Amino acid sequence: MKHWIIAALCSFALTGCSSEYIITTTDGQMLTSDGKPHLDKDTGMLEFTDSEGRKQQIPHSNVKQMLER
Repeated sequence: MKHWIIAALCSFALTGCSSEYIITTTDGQMLTSDGKPHLDKDTGMLEFTDSEGRKQQIPHSNVKQMLER
């Protein structure tokens, strides 16, 4: 029983630790993502939440580089 409690506490502690990513576009913009962006394979759009909590999408073809901060 103790193992389940410890595992649950660890998983809750890790969910608060999200990484920040910097996305550089082909036109030189630098966008900040709160958490890892993911690619929607159906639409070809890179989806992410920006630093202000808004959902954003950009075409994957416009992404030049993506770095974890």
